[in-house]
Amino acid sequence: MVADYYTASAEFYEMVAARHVRTSAGPLATALAGVDTTRGPVVEIGAGTGRITEVIARALPGAPIIAAEPSTPMRAMLTSRVFSDPALRDRVTVVAEPAQHLRLPDTVSAVVIFGVVGHLTQAERVELWEALRERLPRGGPVVVELMGVATARTVPPFRMLRESIGDQTYEWWTRAEPVDDRVMRWHTTWKVLRGGAVVRTTTDSYDWENLSLEQLAEEAGMTSSLVSAGGVPGSPEIGRLTR
Repeated sequence: MVADYYTASAEFYEMVAARHVRTSAGPLATALAGVDTTRGPVVEIGAGTGRITEVIARALPGAPIIAAEPSTPMRAMLTSRVFSDPALRDRVTVVAEPAQHLRLPDTVSAVVIFGVVGHLTQAERVELWEALRERLPRGGPVVVELMGVATARTVPPFRMLRESIGDQTYEWWTRAEPVDDRVMRWHTTWKVLRGGAVVRTTTDSYDWENLSLEQLAEEAGMTSSLVSAGGVPGSPEIGRLTR
């Protein structure tokens, strides 16, 4: 049974994704520069609502893309985005499998894994790395997004985001505590306010294993290079793994 991490808060995700792509688009395009797209499609594992899919498509014009997203409401938004854009509609294939069960083509040009790696167990990651090594050409990249946190720690409650839509305000609050030396349990709360009063809340929790880029490279049997260390509050660490 694969855990569902995003369905509960999917209605709010576009507000997060819009900010996320502002800090991630440049490093991702840099990481994909020079990819030989004749070797097969680019595979995006955990495509969400398709914001990063658009970045991949711009960075690698003409390359076919397999966009995998297991959450039904997130995938609905992804499919809508792809369907409404003729530049994407002919190139992007949307699939529903999670990383653990993703059916991969025989060869791929590159892989993008944002917001997923820490959700997987070590055994699931090792199986995924093996499958990718068999399909990637030498030098073909796996672009990964990490939290940039080396060890588990307590994170007190703080507001990550505040946006307005119509006469309502949306706030995203998060906190975390260690489960063990490497795993953090994150708790998120979305508050919908009208006239200063909370009219609705949505809460969710998930575990995330903190991994350094070097640890991932050793686990994957690949070499690594850091593309972006973040630097902007809320921005992720982005790395590149290659055969």
